[in-house]
Amino acid sequence: MGSLKEKLASQIPGQREEIRDLVKNYGDVVLSEATVAMAYGGMRGIKGLICDTSEVSPEKGLIIRGIPLLELTDKLPEEIFWLLVTGEVPSADELKGLQAEFSKRAGVPSYVWDVLRAMSKDSHPMAMISVGIMAMQNQSEFAKAYAAGVKKTEYWDSTLEDVLNLLAKLPELAAGIYRIRFNKGDLIPPDPKLDWGGNYAHMMGIPDPDGNLADLMRLYLTLHSDHESGNVSAHVCHTVGSALSDFYYALSAGLNGLAGPLHGLANQECLAFVLQMIDKFGGAPNDEQLTQYCWDTLNGGKVIPGYGHAVLRVTDPRFTAQVAWGKERIPEDPVFQTVAKMFDLVPGILKEHGKAKNPWPNVDAASGSLVYHFGITEFSYYTVLFSVSRALGVGAQLIYNRALGAPIERPKSVTTDFVRSFVTGKK
Repeated sequence: MGSLKEKLASQIPGQREEIRDLVKNYGDVVLSEATVAMAYGGMRGIKGLICDTSEVSPEKGLIIRGIPLLELTDKLPEEIFWLLVTGEVPSADELKGLQAEFSKRAGVPSYVWDVLRAMSKDSHPMAMISVGIMAMQNQSEFAKAYAAGVKKTEYWDSTLEDVLNLLAKLPELAAGIYRIRFNKGDLIPPDPKLDWGGNYAHMMGIPDPDGNLADLMRLYLTLHSDHESGNVSAHVCHTVGSALSDFYYALSAGLNGLAGPLHGLANQECLAFVLQMIDKFGGAPNDEQLTQYCWDTLNGGKVIPGYGHAVLRVTDPRFTAQVAWGKERIPEDPVFQTVAKMFDLVPGILKEHGKAKNPWPNVDAASGSLVYHFGITEFSYYTVLFSVSRALGVGAQLIYNRALGAPIERPKSVTTDFVRSFVTGKK
């Protein structure tokens, strides 16, 4: 039975050679043109990063290592991580070996809980998970190897160790934060017999007699794992990691970006919109009520949260997967019913309104409603769930970048005076 490290070690030489050949033979080929609007618009659309773990097609949505997401919804998060790192879905034996690695490496140090309990009682859960990760930075195998003078070609090895160690502990850390921050009682230790997502649900301590919450957690962690490298959390993690900061520093930084309202808060805003509608109508609205509510929102100069996407021009497959799960498991839930009804009606409303470039729902339109069903009503915690999942993708990207010797990221910036002179002279 081959380990993840053995699998990766066999792949790296060929991948390094391919990159060297591409740069040597085609290094002067132009990938993208940067316009003034792009520079002032957050670099939106500039092709300036390499990400081989996943891509987002405007017509197909998320594709992980060449496989459309909707073909992977039956996979465990551990299988997705193996796929992200190696480009292959693990065999049954390889999956078992990876799960054994996570189980062996689990266990958040006791001093971390002391640190988190010492934080202000109104601390944001995202601040807590960032602090918890940084409190474990002293355990970084990469930092130790770098200090000992490890060769550049071996950076990936200790980075892999860091990623495995931290991923093994993240569900326990996140579940413990839920119980500490929201006064849910004593911490629940991990169960070595459970898988990664199932263990997370178990340690949160929410009653789950039919196993639906554990199953939702597995799906949620799979769906949110990776989304190219240009989104804020992935890009920040990449940038910090490119300076050879270890995964603890890089992941903490990336999650600090995820905590921003423009990145990880969207699912909360979507759920709040649905709950306000249900409150107004005393239950799930009918078609006429929902249509009028949406038109009133648009006519009031507001947007319908969860609809539209910076890249996609079709329904987000992550939304499709979540709606399919909801229809199978919680079809009578009024919050989910409203989400499903919005999918039937809102695209038509937005098309008639005429201002939306993309009238189709994204992942955030559904995710909050599913979590809410199980009594996880603490909105500020939702981004922590996102964080645990996103760690899979950014961890895989960092391992890959270290294996290929990616350099420190250092784009060139210019001043507004330069732009003014440049465009004036050009015209």
